[in-house]
Amino acid sequence: MPPRGMTFRNTGCADHHVCFSAAYPTHELEHWIGIVSSALIKYDPRGFHGRIPAEPHNLTERVTPDEKTIVLCHMGVPILDERNWTLGVGGMVRNPLSLTLSEIKAFPKAELTTVHQCAGSPVDPERPTQRVCNTTLGGARLRDVLDRAGVEAGAAFVWSEGFDSGSFREFECGPYIKDIGLDRVDRDVLIAYEMNGQPLSHEHGYPARLFIPGYYGTNSVKWLRTITLASSRVASPFTTKWYTDFDETGARTVPVWSIAPQSVVVSPTPRQNIKQNTAHDIWGWAWGDEELASVQVSIDKGQTWHDCKLEPRSGHAWQRFECNLTFAQPGLFTIKSRARSISGAVQPEEGRRNAIYSVPVNIVP
Repeated sequence: MPPRGMTFRNTGCADHHVCFSAAYPTHELEHWIGIVSSALIKYDPRGFHGRIPAEPHNLTERVTPDEKTIVLCHMGVPILDERNWTLGVGGMVRNPLSLTLSEIKAFPKAELTTVHQCAGSPVDPERPTQRVCNTTLGGARLRDVLDRAGVEAGAAFVWSEGFDSGSFREFECGPYIKDIGLDRVDRDVLIAYEMNGQPLSHEHGYPARLFIPGYYGTNSVKWLRTITLASSRVASPFTTKWYTDFDETGARTVPVWSIAPQSVVVSPTPRQNIKQNTAHDIWGWAWGDEELASVQVSIDKGQTWHDCKLEPRSGHAWQRFECNLTFAQPGLFTIKSRARSISGAVQPEEGRRNAIYSVPVNIVP
């Protein structure tokens, strides 16, 4: 039986879906919902599932093809049917909603091209990764949906829960739940149902997912089940145990939300032979939640840095940078790039998820 005092309502879901109208005030409720979801939903596969995206030197397209995009599913891939799926919107709203996919598609459609980056391993957050892609998303603006629901005074956070639930790294998690500040919603947060012009695949969150431009992918919850307005952050393993960093003082933790400034060299490719004393083009991609001020490249292990040409920013899509340099001596050299934001944040050499990426090249006579 569910916890005493908890009630369920039928919102038009199929008999294998259980929907609820209240926010989840306790871990007990989250745990119960997780058990129900885990037992009644088909997964394929079940358990952790991931696909490492293309290496940086293969990210040659401005918009990343589906087969090169990131896939990371902590507890498996729920197989849902849009005909039996609804999205609940509740908590601190005046008019709770239960929306079908057709009803979500009836909202004005927004399309945006944005970088999408994995935050890296939640158990090894200081290990840098270049798991990144640039995709075009289509869907309804979350702002439009919340305007219809009517957000109550005092609401400060948006909780998003997916249909995926179960265990991760031998820890029973219940459902996958994340949160963002309500003040972020006005910045083109989407309830997305398309990627690169096609319906979402199951592993990318079909039939609909949240997408938050400029935030690490862990926050863009797939297989959306509920959106809940609340006055405080949600207490979930994925907001407390994992995906939190210590601030600069080391005294408190902060959520892994905004993407830090980062860049990768796409060309030359690793171990490529480059002719000595010949000008060579170096180019790559740079991105971040905050606007970038510059990108620089070094070919002497960071002793000197050369300014690159950086194309103008367009939303949260990645930006191409390029420069032209000559290698005067033969041998093995390392090309590094670093991005700097307008507030002065710069990619570190090591020890952070956005640490500098290096490309070794051979300079030949």
